[in-house]
This record gives sequence, C-alpha cells and structure tokens, in this order.
Amino acid sequence: MYTVVIVEDDPMITELNRRYAEKDGRFTVAQTFSQPRRALDWLRHNPADLVILDFYMPQMNGLEFLRAVRAAGVESDVIMITAANDAATVEALTRLGVVDYLVKPFAYERFCRALDAFCRRRSAMRGSLDQTALDNLLHAVPPAPATLPKGMQAQTQERVLACMRDDPGHAYTCEEIAAASGLSVVTVRRYMGYLAQQGQVTGDMNYGTGGRPCLVYRLAT
Repeated sequence: MYTVVIVEDDPMITELNRRYAEKDGRFTVAQTFSQPRRALDWLRHNPADLVILDFYMPQMNGLEFLRAVRAAGVESDVIMITAANDAATVEALTRLGVVDYLVKPFAYERFCRALDAFCRRRSAMRGSLDQTALDNLLHAVPPAPATLPKGMQAQTQERVLACMRDDPGHAYTCEEIAAASGLSVVTVRRYMGYLAQQGQVTGDMNYGTGGRPCLVYRLAT
C-alpha cells in the first residue's frame, strides 16, 4: 500500500482529496497539513510515497515547498492539485519531479487516472526495463473508454490490471484483486471476464485449495 501526504490549506479540499485517495484501496493517507513548514518537517523524518500538493498556501507556495523538499533529500513523488496553471510555473514544478498536474476544479475520473499512472510507474520501476517497457511507461496512452462495454470504465480496468502487474506470474483470485484494488468482488469478476475475452488475462481452475476449486487469473504473456 502506498503512503500519501496531503499538503493543502483549504480543509474542504483536503477532505475531498483524502476521500478520493482512500477510495482507492492501494493508498492510505498518513498525514494532512495546512501549513507547508510542518509538512516539510514531517517529511524530513518520515517516508511517504506520494505528496498531493497545492500551490497557493501561506508561509510558502508549492514551488518553494517543493524546492525545500528536494533540498532536504525527500524523494516522494508529487501530484499537484491547484489553480496555478501558467506555463512557467508548470515547467518549474515538473523539473522538480511533479509526476502529474490537476487543475482545479477537476473530475474524480481525472484524479483516478493520476493515481493509476503513479502506480503504473512505481510497478514498472521494480525491475530492468527494455525499450518497449520504457516506451509504454513514458508514452503510454490510456485505452479510450469508448472501446469498453457499456457501464465499464478504462480507469477501473487499469486499476485491476495494475494490481496484477505487482506480481505478473502470480495466479490471482477475484477476491485478492478486489482486496488490493478497493473494488467489489462483483466488479472485479466482470472486468476479469472481459479481460479474458480480450486475451489480456488467462483464467484457470485451481484445484489445489483443499476445498472448493476456484478460478484464478494471470496476465497473458
């Protein structure tokens, strides 16, 4: 599970970001801060995988905060959620390791895409990468929602696949994927059935459970 820190001076937006992040079962919010100096002190002494950061804050703005974070040796990935969208600010922030940038107001689906991209990047960085893997990581375009059956979403499909990429050789039950992704078992079963039809996963019966056989899925090779 990935640890998240939220740095945002608006309590309503803080709570919204917390709810959105924890709705995804891959993330847990460790701390929230309305004052960036307190967040900086905490990050100096505690690990965090991801920082969700506002730009306009008291004491220091998001760019100043991020410069201080990097100077302190903190390597957490950062997703900006802010109304600051001028080109110079965006360029300066991306040079400091911002991995995604959401302009307020944003849709929940866009927030989900940012989390999915973060997980995809972290999973890919666990081993050596060939050119194809690098191209997929750096230039990947999410599948268009219109290609999926009615009622299914590309973001949810990617969430299911991201859980399986953590251990590509493992045979997953729908219950395991549901627990890892924060989705319901019914939802996971629907997506796994579709992915099997598309040839992206393979399904087999596991008779070695000592009880009732269960269907398990692996990523297609």
